[in-house]
Amino acid sequence: MIFEIMKLITYSKHQKPRLAVLTEDTTKAVDLLFADKLINNDRSPEFTSLLSFIISGAKGREKAENCLQQAISKGMDELFHPISDLALLAPMPRPRSIRDFMSFEDHIINCIRREGLGKIGNLDDWIEKKFGRNRSLAKMLNGEFYRRPLYYKGNPYSVCGEGAKVKIPETCQRFDYELEFGIFISKKGVNIKAENAQNYIAGFTLFNDFSDRTTQLSEQKGRLGPAKGKDFDNGNAMGPWFVTADEIPDLSKLELVAKVNGEEWSRCNASGMHWSFEEMIAYVSKGETLYPGEFFGSGTCSNMQSQGCGLEHGRFLKAGDVIELSSDVLGKLTNTIIN
Repeated sequence: MIFEIMKLITYSKHQKPRLAVLTEDTTKAVDLLFADKLINNDRSPEFTSLLSFIISGAKGREKAENCLQQAISKGMDELFHPISDLALLAPMPRPRSIRDFMSFEDHIINCIRREGLGKIGNLDDWIEKKFGRNRSLAKMLNGEFYRRPLYYKGNPYSVCGEGAKVKIPETCQRFDYELEFGIFISKKGVNIKAENAQNYIAGFTLFNDFSDRTTQLSEQKGRLGPAKGKDFDNGNAMGPWFVTADEIPDLSKLELVAKVNGEEWSRCNASGMHWSFEEMIAYVSKGETLYPGEFFGSGTCSNMQSQGCGLEHGRFLKAGDVIELSSDVLGKLTNTIIN
């Protein structure tokens, strides 16, 4: 039996990360190392971490499927733990690297109009609706976006997961979320062609790239960054689980939602990506070797009807807020904002 799904979590047990596979309804999880020892009298190295699982490729997936199948068919109820009882970490608590891209055209257009154009932003929006985007000032000011996939590098040590608390930086006056998702690289490669790059995508997870807009917009006036506008503890939330790439064969159907205290603030479809992950992989791997476990973020998922971050629609997070990113396939990533 080959399961149609393959979702994995990393959870904390005795302060150590453990890898588990989810049941099809995502309500329970099976600790893979423990199940492998009990069922097969083995401790497969593929199950020591999500990175090890990714590196193992088809071999690791086959073993994980076998463990789950055996646990179900043999009625080994002691192996199944309610996911609600587990302390979830990010699927990969320490990615080998983080690159966050700007792949949604509407995100940068919205930001330019609100922050760059100020009072004439509404006029520029009217110009686009009347004459088309190519005639708009926001697009003309954004030429570099259309030439190459742009990205910055984040801090892999600032990653947190489902349920984590995120502290507003001390001097921040505008603290923001970003509705994103991302991929993990599956294998080593360099000078990868875009048409072959799908083979380098291991899987997906939700990503909330928290932002200190006060610092970010100030420091980027120096034509470098973002730096401290993105770099603070727990600033990169990922989770709740890792979904293998084959489960999402058509990204254009992936819909993402952001809610704050239960109120919907953003809704977007991944079909709005101007740059694909395959194009990102091809660009980054030019003369630079990629390695398994590196993370690529999609950038803020936005459209003209529902902006994907607070900066775009003038609403920001405050202490006590609960921010939730969700997707039917990728799950629900919830974090609480604190001072």
